[in-house]
Amino acid sequence: MRIQVQHVSRILESFRVAQVRGMFDLPPRTEHCEAFEAELPLEELPWQIGAIVGPSGSGKTTLGRALFGVEAYVAGYPWPENAAIVDAFPPQYSTREIVQALSAVGFSSPPHWLKRYSELSAGQQFRCDLARALLDDRPVVVMDEFSSLVDRRAAQVCCASVARALRKRGRPKLIALTCHRDILSWLCPDWVYDTGQHRFFRPQRRCRPAVSLEIYRAARECWAMFSPHHYLSSELHHAARCFVACWDGEPVAFTSYLPLYGRRGARREHRTVVLPDYQGLGIGNALSNWLGAWLKAQGQRFYSVTSHPAMIRSRVRSGQWKLLRFGHASPARWPSASVGRVTATFLYIGPAITESPHASAKTHIAVE
Repeated sequence: MRIQVQHVSRILESFRVAQVRGMFDLPPRTEHCEAFEAELPLEELPWQIGAIVGPSGSGKTTLGRALFGVEAYVAGYPWPENAAIVDAFPPQYSTREIVQALSAVGFSSPPHWLKRYSELSAGQQFRCDLARALLDDRPVVVMDEFSSLVDRRAAQVCCASVARALRKRGRPKLIALTCHRDILSWLCPDWVYDTGQHRFFRPQRRCRPAVSLEIYRAARECWAMFSPHHYLSSELHHAARCFVACWDGEPVAFTSYLPLYGRRGARREHRTVVLPDYQGLGIGNALSNWLGAWLKAQGQRFYSVTSHPAMIRSRVRSGQWKLLRFGHASPARWPSASVGRVTATFLYIGPAITESPHASAKTHIAVE
């Protein structure tokens, strides 16, 4: 596909405009025109995700609109100021669809779903926009300023989340317009057009960068950093044994376990939290799997009760957990925090590992 791209802007006459013309010997034009030719062979191979990258003012927006039409262009979605996030989606979507879309892009914090869009962090707002894009009825969505207002690490994690969700759903096609090249290895686009070099290419590397976590035994005081982000409770049991996972030296996740009273040789998961900027890569599930594998190597059975939809779906598919029951928790079997909620009870049945977290143990998180 060869396309002529032309951007014309009207020059508004004024005394100062005339002065600048005279100072810099500019021609007396009434319009400013920028034009270039782009060739994008999009019809040759199927694709799901594309990216148009380049410096500011290089024609990314103009090219995106010319290729896919103004109707596909999105410069942020409208969010009502007087509604919670779950109420701010278009009415044709069910609560289940909204929750699944938010979870798919790594925004897995139900308490924050009840906030207004303006009350969220820049990273959370970006994930909400990505969730809207997932549910968009248009066959193609062109998102401008893609990840521009987000911390770079958070942007990379968001890109990995939405790429996985888009390839799983198969719709819509997404084109990211961005000046940030650091996201390309995480977004894994099928094609890229560079407006700075006027070059089209298909990236050779389709695997996201590996994520390596260092897991440490932690003091109870570390919980304070993670407690505001737990989806149910900020309390930590006094008998909890705690661990913190770090990525490149930065703490990103917390997990803990307790003895399962009345059951010899059994332990249960207590609190597992991933900080919001790092949700969507599967870190929480990998950390729970690691804890189960480590306890299994010590001859302990590891149980977990959760009501989080994304975690339930992941464990059912993983093959490393056995679903023991699904329904309302019984006060005779599990702590009161679970009573009255629909929960899933799992037993870890995956392999055992022997790495000791007393110094540091690295585990690699595979993003599927």
